[in-house]
Amino acid sequence: MSSTIEPWLRGTHREMPALQRAVIHALELAGEELRRWCGSLTEEQVHRTLRDIPSVAFHLRHIAGSVDRLLTYAEGNQLSEAQLERLQAESVAIGSAVDILGEVDQTLKEALGRVRAFRADEIENPREVGRKKLPTTVGGLLVHVAEHTLRHVGQAITTAKLVTS
Repeated sequence: MSSTIEPWLRGTHREMPALQRAVIHALELAGEELRRWCGSLTEEQVHRTLRDIPSVAFHLRHIAGSVDRLLTYAEGNQLSEAQLERLQAESVAIGSAVDILGEVDQTLKEALGRVRAFRADEIENPREVGRKKLPTTVGGLLVHVAEHTLRHVGQAITTAKLVTS
């Protein structure tokens, strides 16, 4: 649902603890904004790079991949070979804007369920990230899912505006 009122002001997901609710609202906003600003891009526009600015397609694929990877860590798992291969393919210039946005939509939809699955008493549980097993917590990863996703949404939108001007 797209609205002029941002998800966090719609009064939704009140059954969720505040942290998960905020992450869910951020992911909903990400999906809505990406569809609004990137949904009508052509294949050429979605893959266009300007100087050293990555393409919209890169940001879209990176959003989908990073959400999946960060939630995998939050769930206490390490990345699979398929996730590592997907990471390597984020900058490959293939696919239409519709197909790539569909991938993002599917990942965000799945992410909502994954975020909901965490219990409030798990938020401070320790987690490890990457091959170096850097320390964090479930809550730290959930917050980073939201902030990292919205950072790339902003970059995708800015790039979309540049390639259509």
